Amino acid sequence: MEFNYHHLRYFQAVAEEGNLTRAAALLNVSQSAVSMQIRQLEERLGQPLFERRGRALLLTEAGRIALDHANTIFATGREMVATLQQTGASRQVLRVGAISTLSRNFQLAFLKPVLGRPDVEIVLRSGSMAELGTALAALHLDLVLTNQAPPTDALTPFNVQQLDTQNISLVGPPDRTLAQVPLAEILIRRPLILPTRASGVRAGFDALTERLGLRPQIAAEVDDMAMMRLLVRDGAGLAVLPPIVVRDEIAAGTLTELAVLPELTETFYGVTVGRRFPNPLLVELLQVR
Repeated sequence: MEFNYHHLRYFQAVAEEGNLTRAAALLNVSQSAVSMQIRQLEERLGQPLFERRGRALLLTEAGRIALDHANTIFATGREMVATLQQTGASRQVLRVGAISTLSRNFQLAFLKPVLGRPDVEIVLRSGSMAELGTALAALHLDLVLTNQAPPTDALTPFNVQQLDTQNISLVGPPDRTLAQVPLAEILIRRPLILPTRASGVRAGFDALTERLGLRPQIAAEVDDMAMMRLLVRDGAGLAVLPPIVVRDEIAAGTLTELAVLPELTETFYGVTVGRRFPNPLLVELLQVR
């Protein structure tokens, strides 16, 4: 028996719904037609794909493997259609996700080569790495920007490329009185705006103060770079962050780098998945890094 992709589509619907009746309604066919397609697929594969638990249908181990392959097959089909429909079009689309706490200035700097081009439309989406990783795996995004490299394994085959590394600095309003003050003294005399403990930057900062034997005064712990920018601008304390976050304020002279914190850096990554039809705009952006 030749492999039938209708069988696979019906199987995917039942796997997602967990119920023949709901799957049949979704597919707009009879329940008996769905049952027949599932039975034929099981015969073709030589494996039971579901087990009954009351009215629910639960995937067997073979069913879970089949669903992984089905999702990949249909995602590849969507990718092919989207890519080939875009070929020859007057505008190309680049879909980029960024974790919600990532510096907006870094995002803009990364996208600058394609910003403003009349033939390019950019779709930006923010969220958690889990949300964006799911969208990336489903090929709804071309790239995810993050400052924490995600784990990779056989089921989440992300490709991770390092895009940039920034020094971490102590940033605040210009203050000539601090010019000759040792860093350790600044860190204990002035209130600080710090990333939360979930941040790699915070872990590095805590290790630094531990080595120096310091107990800094914490004015705020913030998980969003845009909020850190606002707080340091409003004088809530000195901020520990990469200078790119406050690039405009430094250029205007309203904020300045008071000190570069030794051995502290933030690394920015671009996360992709292997694609048969890679977005040419993404290839262009990554080649200039």
